Amino acid sequence: MSAKVHLDRDHMHDLLKAMIRIRHFEMKCVELYEAQKILGFLHLYDGEEAVSVGVMQALGPADAVVATYREHGQALARGVPANAVMAEMLGKREGCCRGRGGSMHIFDRQRRFYGGNAIVGGGLPLAIGVALADSTLGRPAVTACFFGDGAVDEGEFHETLNLAALWKLPVLFVCENNLYAMGMAIERAEAETDIARKAAAYRLPSEQVDGMDVIAVEAAARRAVASIREGGGPFFLECKTYRFRAHSMFDAQLYRPKAEVEAWRAKGPIVRFRKWLEENHFIAGEDIAAIEREVDAEIAAAVAFAEAGTLEPLGDLELFVVMEAVPQ
Repeated sequence: MSAKVHLDRDHMHDLLKAMIRIRHFEMKCVELYEAQKILGFLHLYDGEEAVSVGVMQALGPADAVVATYREHGQALARGVPANAVMAEMLGKREGCCRGRGGSMHIFDRQRRFYGGNAIVGGGLPLAIGVALADSTLGRPAVTACFFGDGAVDEGEFHETLNLAALWKLPVLFVCENNLYAMGMAIERAEAETDIARKAAAYRLPSEQVDGMDVIAVEAAARRAVASIREGGGPFFLECKTYRFRAHSMFDAQLYRPKAEVEAWRAKGPIVRFRKWLEENHFIAGEDIAAIEREVDAEIAAAVAFAEAGTLEPLGDLELFVVMEAVPQ
C-alpha cells in the first residue's frame, strides 16, 4: 500500500460514493427502525463517514478491522455487502451473523471485519489480540481499531495502549472524536481534551486530523500504516469529527443546541467533499445524481433481500454457544 493519496477522478468518485452509500443506508435504517422492522438499539454514523472511508483506503484485504457499536459505516466501507448488513439489521438468517448480532455486532470473517462491540472500549483489547496473533504467526497485517472519545476513560484504553507499545504490535488506533461521547461535552469529561496527547504517555507516535475531510483522513491513515508496516509499532490517529444525530435512537439529545448541530451539518464531510470536487471540476451535478441513483438502487435491493429473508428457527437457538470444531 502506498503512503500517498492518488487524486485521480475515479478515486475521488469512489470516496464520494462510499460516503453517500453509508449516509443513505442509515437513512433507510431510520425508516425501518421507525416502522419497527429494526429492533433494539440503533447507533448512527451520520456525520462521521469520512473517518471510516478514509482509513479503509490505507488497508489491504489481509489487514483486520475491529469496530465500535456505531459500525454500519465501518462495515460498508470495509466492503461488507449491503445485503448482509441489512439482513443482519432485520435479524434475518441471511445476515452476516445469521441475525444473531443485530445492529451492534456486524461481523465478517472473510473480510477480517471483527465486529462491532456493544461495550464502550470493548474492542481495544480484542484488537491487540488479533494483532498479537498476526505478529506471532508471521502474518504481515495491520489491525485498525476504531473507538470513540468516550472510550479513552476506560481501563481497557490504557491497558491496551501500554501492551501495544511494549510488544510493538501492528495496530492503528483510530479515535473517532465526535466531541460528545455518549452525551457529555468533551471539555466537561476530560482534563486533557487533546486526546492524541494521551498516546504520548505510552510513547506512541500520534497524529490529529480533521475527521470531516476524507482526503486528510486517508493521507494520515496511509502515513500511519506505512509507519506500522516499516516496523514502527502501533500508531495513534485522532480524527476530530461530529455526529449529526443523537447517540442512539433513544437519546433525547438535550446536551447540545440544535443550532450547533445544523452548523456542523453545513460543513459535513459529504457536503464539503462534494463542493470541493465540483469547484475543482472532478465531478458534475449529473455525476452526483447518477451516484445517488446507483446507491439508492443498491440499498433498495438490500432492503428487499432482508425483508424476504428467513428467521433463525427456535430449534437452532443453542447453536454456536459452544464451538463444535476449531476453525481451520
